[in-house]
Amino acid sequence: RLDEAMAGSKEFDRALVLEAASRLDEAMELLSAIVKSPALSGNDQRIRVKEQATLKLGSLFAKQDQSDELYHLLEHTRPFLLVVSKAKAAKIVRSLLDTFLNMKTAENSQKISACMEWIEWAKNQKRTFLRQALEARLVSLKFDMGDYNGALGLVGPLLKELKKLDDKALLVEVQLVESRIYHTLGNVSKSRASLTSARTTANAIYCPPKLQATLDMQSGVLHAEEKDFAMSFSYFYEAFEGFDSIDHPKAHLALKYMLLSKIMMNSPDDVQSILSGKVALKYAGSNVESMKSIATASHNRSIAEFKQTLLRFENEIAQDFIIKTHLDGLYDHLLEQNLCRVIEPFSRVQIDHIADVIELPLDVVERKLSQMILDKKLHGILDQGEGVLIVFDDAEEDHTYASALDVLQSMGKVVDALYQKAKKLS
Repeated sequence: RLDEAMAGSKEFDRALVLEAASRLDEAMELLSAIVKSPALSGNDQRIRVKEQATLKLGSLFAKQDQSDELYHLLEHTRPFLLVVSKAKAAKIVRSLLDTFLNMKTAENSQKISACMEWIEWAKNQKRTFLRQALEARLVSLKFDMGDYNGALGLVGPLLKELKKLDDKALLVEVQLVESRIYHTLGNVSKSRASLTSARTTANAIYCPPKLQATLDMQSGVLHAEEKDFAMSFSYFYEAFEGFDSIDHPKAHLALKYMLLSKIMMNSPDDVQSILSGKVALKYAGSNVESMKSIATASHNRSIAEFKQTLLRFENEIAQDFIIKTHLDGLYDHLLEQNLCRVIEPFSRVQIDHIADVIELPLDVVERKLSQMILDKKLHGILDQGEGVLIVFDDAEEDHTYASALDVLQSMGKVVDALYQKAKKLS
């Protein structure tokens, strides 16, 4: 047994050397042989080598985008998991399954199927903590796929179970996902309640940097929903520092939201100073460039530049629900500013002239002007028969009636006071 263990250890070391030499096919072949070899109970060294080989082979399959092979590896490890301790088995399953679920080449149906199969396996083996962790991962997976109602249906029972077992770390993760689901569905009050619960639970335990940064990120998102962009910027900054400290890919997203907050605070000039910092320089790319371009358009108050940016960085902006929501509001604000600037010198102006100057379709301009008149942001009327906008002078507020009411109220108080005094004399 000792000879077998030594031989397995040497094979594993050789596989690592082959990987370092970029001979990945040979390394995977050698690791597959170790994984397929039997691991006898009691032979700790052999079990340890097989565990390392399994995890390494999974990471190489992910690197090579071989999702089917990784799926079969997950299936093949089941007998081996009965030999190792429950803690090690949970570590292997979660590591391999996370690797598989993060692969872009794997189909969504295959990911859901893999999660459900392992949850069923954990139920049959009575691995309660592993099952709960896998159910939490399934909730996150359904959320990422856009099945919000399906994810919400799983959250309720799981939260009740976690509160009974007092697994605070997993409870925070599930409450955080619940907050994100409610926010995406547009229920901000429930989203904030879930986030408050998550933060309360997190205060009682040690939060890893990734989890703390994710909490800060969600806090920033909800403050941005309430238009409190100064507070949201501070939360996004905390999230960025947290993700950056562990080199997490979401650091790009946190930086992007930081820049969005500055733009929405009407401080586009601050964007350049943030990007010129030493830490931000390593995150240069299309995501950062898109926000920089938006900041330039906002500074210039140019609708044309803004629309060009939206077309140029369509993937970076349109696919991000949070960015798109706030930029729609920014676009409306810029459009109103530009329309007011064009209309200002006129008391009567043709609508098609406004459309030509602002370089937008006539129906879009007409609809926006109607909205501004109804919202009382513009004093005037649209004469659609002649196709003109008639602008009224801002009426000066007459304070006579308000002053008269104040005088009458004061006189009423005087009369009441005199009546009380007369009553005492009588």
